[in-house]
Order: sequence, then structure tokens, then C-alpha cells
Amino acid sequence: MLRLTAPLGLVALAAVPALAQEAPAPIAQTNALRNAALPADQAALKSHIMFLASDQMRGREAGSAEYDIAAQYVASQFYEQGLRPAGDQGSYLQKVPLIRYKPADKGSMAFVRKGGQPVALVFGQDYLPAGNPSKTAYQLTAPVVFVGYGIAGLGRDDYRGVDVKGKIVAFFGGAPSKFPAEERAHFGSPASKAEIAMRKGAVGYISLESPRTGHGSYPFSAVAANWDRARVTWAEADGTGHLPTPTAPALGMLSKAAAARLFDGARVKWADVARLAQDDDARFKAIELPVTLSVTLNTANTPITSYNVAGILPGSDPAIGKEVVVLSAHLDHVGVGKADAKGDTIYNGAMDNAVGVASLIEEARRFGASGKPPRRSVLFLAVTAEELGLVGADYFAQNPTVPKQSIVADVNLDMPILTYKFEDVTPFGAAHSTLGETVARAAAQIGVGMGGDPRPDEAFFVRSDHYRFVQQGIPSVFLWPGEKGPGKAATDAFLSTHYHQPSDDLVQQPAIDWESGARFVDVNYRIAREIADADAKPMWKKGDFFGTLFGGPMEK
Repeated sequence: MLRLTAPLGLVALAAVPALAQEAPAPIAQTNALRNAALPADQAALKSHIMFLASDQMRGREAGSAEYDIAAQYVASQFYEQGLRPAGDQGSYLQKVPLIRYKPADKGSMAFVRKGGQPVALVFGQDYLPAGNPSKTAYQLTAPVVFVGYGIAGLGRDDYRGVDVKGKIVAFFGGAPSKFPAEERAHFGSPASKAEIAMRKGAVGYISLESPRTGHGSYPFSAVAANWDRARVTWAEADGTGHLPTPTAPALGMLSKAAAARLFDGARVKWADVARLAQDDDARFKAIELPVTLSVTLNTANTPITSYNVAGILPGSDPAIGKEVVVLSAHLDHVGVGKADAKGDTIYNGAMDNAVGVASLIEEARRFGASGKPPRRSVLFLAVTAEELGLVGADYFAQNPTVPKQSIVADVNLDMPILTYKFEDVTPFGAAHSTLGETVARAAAQIGVGMGGDPRPDEAFFVRSDHYRFVQQGIPSVFLWPGEKGPGKAATDAFLSTHYHQPSDDLVQQPAIDWESGARFVDVNYRIAREIADADAKPMWKKGDFFGTLFGGPMEK
């Protein structure tokens, strides 16, 4: 069983009551009166957030001692709510072996034209190297093919007319704005472009600085300022870093000036490509460039250990009891960082995402209080390293502690903004599966409506942990209080002022409306209860893009 050592846990936990005892009596009495005024369900929600978002948790960064304490707290709450351990070795904790990786040095890049001599590219001027967590010393020499945006899908194939097997592909970041917002976010992701490149047989990819700034592409100078920034993945069984496209890794980025040199002598001129790139919906002709590129990369890996927390409520139905509904929320935040104007360096993460984890715990309490076991099993999952790229959720989705084929849905809780009395709910991803109807019914039961996505350009559907379940073909949804009435102003205020800032705590931001918090728990419980008890499991809508792309059950 994996657990904290006694000294670490006891010392850190003991600090909280010690600080409370030192508080002046008037403050302590005021807090007692405030807590006494809250109904039990609201007080329970607040108590979890007070602990998880306290300064003593120092922002719950994945891999930190404080995160481990937070994980133990959630495990103890799962135990109190009657959940069975669903982690490793009979515990509530699933060990997540993380790898922090970054370029160990500047590496090298050089190109050769047929019959010519190698021409070295200049670090920081022509190229920036990528890190490769799966191979810390990596070399590759191969011809280069330009493939525009590097997209294949939605009626577009930027690879048309070329064979990229055994070659390096070069493409721009982003995706055309004419694509639907969520699909655009999917295709604009470097990970999706890499997967397409691997599927086409490429052996690596280079990102090109776009002649057009914005729209999902970053200037070379901006990337150069953080060229050796560490990234995080999870470790494979052999200790190497997980890379989704091991046979087509990222090689680095080329500036516009370097790209122009690669195009010298090509059938298409770089100047023409740069002009065409000003059109958002441009369709570039894929061409083989008259060069062979040699790349050397050296990567530094640092192992980190963190934990997902998993507890399960077994299903009671003999026929569907082994099917599993996952309810997820990320436990980590961004830790300690740059001081704000008040000198505060602790990014407490109250709304993001102590509220989500507290709601998860309180949903478990409601299942227990109902006195009625669910027909399907319900797994409560608090994941690590969401802020580092949905890494903990990805690890669980690919290494679940229950049979993968048994998971029928994921309902995710991430940063619900609870500073106002919400009049509707926003279920990101609802349009893709029958979960949308489930959410609408649950919302109606508490007297609110269900709105559409009010911020499609933010593409929230692909930006939180549930998306790692989507990528395994599992219908998923994630819920926010909606933006009807006071919701838009409250959401704008949080995102513009407190999101990923030290002020996301219980003191500096607008006060949480605890009644709305309890209502939010209630609607999520109703969603989970319906999924768990329904005769039919959730299905992707017929022909849905994500359901078709990733597989899974689909309506006929």
C-alpha cells in the first residue's frame, strides 16, 4: 500500500489546528457564527475547500508534499462516505509515475541539399529543439515534406499527393477558423497533428513559425524565450517517458527565416506560402522540399511521483453492476509562483479546483444518504497533474484500476464558478452524446435550464480531464453553472481576474454562494444517479465527430 510517511503527514496536518488556536478570539467567534448559519450540506462543502485551498497546501502542485497530504485527505473522505478503495494494492491511491522533461542542451539541426554540403542552423535564430522523454539521446536524418496545417479530417487532407513514409513533416500551428470550435481545437493541437503524421508514416515533425501571427500559432521569439521550459508526461513501465507518437516525435521549431532556406529550390516558393498563409482557410499544396534534415536532441528527464485518488461504490444490479460511471475532478493546482501586487505567492486554487473536489466528495455523501445503492458502479476519481496537461487523467484512462471496457461514461467537475445564483447549467460536450439529455433532465429537476456553450472559442470541451476519457471512446461531459442572468458577468470576472492567480482563494475573490454550491452538487448527483440507474448506457450521437474518431458506443 502506498501512503505518506507518518512524520510528513502528521507535521503538516498538525499545523492547521495550531494556526486556528492562535487566531484572536473575536475572529474565531465570528467564524463559528458564520459556520453555524450554514446548513449541513453547505458547511460540509465549505469545510473541504477551507482545507484544500488553505495556504498550508501551498497550491497543491502535483508531486509536492502538500499535494500528497491533500490526496490523503480526499482518501479519508472517500472512506468516510463508504466508498471502497479503488487504487493500487487495496488502497485509495493510484500511483502516477510522472516524468518532468526538457531539452538538456541546444541540440543541433542541419540540412543538406542534393549534392551539397551540410548547412548548420543556428540555435535561437533558426531553430529551437524539442524534448523527447522516451529517448533522452535522439538523432534523426530524413527528407522533409511540407504539409500546410498538417490536418487530415473534416473533408480536408493536407497530405494529399505526397508520400511521407520515412520522412519529416513540417507544418504550421493552428487550424482554420471555419472548423467548428471544438473540432478546431482538436486539429489545432500539436498532439493531434503528431498523431496524424504518425498514422501517415512520418518519422518526426517540425513546427514552422507561421507568417500569420495568432490563430493558434506563436511567434518564434515568444517560444525562444521559454525554449527549455519543462513539460510533464507519465512514465512507461520501463521508466521512459510516455510519448503518444513514439515513431513520429516532435523535433523542434523553425523560424520563418529558416523555413525560407528550406524552401530554396522547391517547386513552390516560400514567399507564395507566406502570402497564402494570410488567408485563414488557406489550403496549401503538400510538397517535398529539396533538403534532408539532420536533428540531434538531448533530453533531461526527472522522475516525480504523484497520486490519483479512487474510491468506488459497487453497483447492485446483477446485469449491469460491473459497468462503471466515473465522476472525476482534478486535485492539483499550480503551486507557488510569481507574487501578485499584494506579495501573495500561493496559488490556492479554491475555485480551480478545490470546489470540484469538494463537490465530488459531497456527491459520494448523497449516494450514501440516499439509502439506495446505484445499479451501475460509480467510481469517484480525484486526479493529479491536470494543470500539467491532463496527465493524471490520461494515466488513469490508459491504465484504469477497473476494466477499461467496463467504463461507460465520465462526468467531470472542473472549476465551477459559484459566486452567484445560477439560473441554468452549461454542459460542455453535451451535444456529442446522450449525456446531453441526461443533463437537461437533471437541470429541470432543480428548476434551471440547460444552455449551450457560451464560449465556443475557448473550446473547454477539449481542455479538461474528461477529454482523456473521450480519447478512449467514452462519452463524457463536464458541467459549469450557466451564464444566464448574473452568470456571464460573474464568469467574466473570475476568468479575467482570479483564474490561475493567487487571488483564487476564499478571501480575495467574490464570496462563494454556498447555497449555489449545494445546488451544483445536487444537479451533478442527479446526473450521476440517472446514468448509474438507467437501463441503457450513454451513447455517442449518430455520426458524431468525436465518437467516430475515437470509437465507442454510438446511436444507430
